[in-house]
Amino acid sequence: MADTTDVRPDALDRVAWPVATPRLSLRRARPDDADALFAYRSLPAVDRWLSRRFVSVEEWRVHHGEPDRLATTLVVEHDGEVVGDLYLAVRDGWAQQDVVDRPRPDEAEIGWAFSPSHQGRGYATEAVRALLEVCFEDLGLRRVVANAFADNEPSWRLMERVGMRREGVGVRDSLHRDLGWVDGVTYALLADEPRDGA
Repeated sequence: MADTTDVRPDALDRVAWPVATPRLSLRRARPDDADALFAYRSLPAVDRWLSRRFVSVEEWRVHHGEPDRLATTLVVEHDGEVVGDLYLAVRDGWAQQDVVDRPRPDEAEIGWAFSPSHQGRGYATEAVRALLEVCFEDLGLRRVVANAFADNEPSWRLMERVGMRREGVGVRDSLHRDLGWVDGVTYALLADEPRDGA
């Protein structure tokens, strides 16, 4: 995930949470979600691809409870059970200095982590489609980006399923804790582009 120094955490206050899909509910994260999220985020299959490793639930609780973390985290539930979480950081897009005052924020970075015990049911696809709707319809953003390690095929396949296009491959630009320097991929979608399932 990108540097959050320019993130607009108050942007999510403009959305009427929770957001319902046919099977899921997306809501703002709370401090008391920490244990449910750690239960799957600490699994090797999930932890392998996350930006940061937490060795104890206590360490994770402190991190999860930080205001900046809560401001950019959504919880995905199915029938009241946490099945995953989403990252949504709204920020200003890059601009030349003489037009930097034009209306913004205008873009977001998104990310996700889902419990392996709920894989194969389409929950991640459904949740990310709903997240894109929030970005474009509720927040009026112009552009949404997502990044992944190129070796994390399930993640970039999800990006493609929801209509995002691959914008770039960084050759050995991402340092993985176990794999060393590996390729990273960037996907994006503009508000005026077709969205799969929309």
